[in-house]
Amino acid sequence: MDIKVSPGIKHHEEITAYNDQSARFFGSGSVDVFATPAMIALMEKTAYNSVQTILPKGYTTVGTEVNIKHLKATALGKQIRSDSYLRSIDGKKLLFELHAWDDKGMIGIGTHIRVIVEEKEFMAKLK
Repeated sequence: MDIKVSPGIKHHEEITAYNDQSARFFGSGSVDVFATPAMIALMEKTAYNSVQTILPKGYTTVGTEVNIKHLKATALGKQIRSDSYLRSIDGKKLLFELHAWDDKGMIGIGTHIRVIVEEKEFMAKLK
């Protein structure tokens, strides 16, 4: 496997927080604000998309660890931005630094580990 992934890769994603991303919808709370699980999913997606297009054909990454702090609530209808930074690589293990923002400032911060896998081999192990 010829991996051309190197530390320093940055990426960002943006979404608008809708009802299907609320704490009430996820069942993680009873209020209609942007849910912690939705924020984590956005942050993971940002990390995933940062390297997916540069991996060799047939390879992908899978998330193995999330360490995220949700710092403050965001109202539904607001724009959310997620930024990822590939901090380091250890073999097939990628360590990302992640941040999430709304129009009032930072709402989330943390780290995320993804591991590079060959898709067919990975799926075959599940059978």
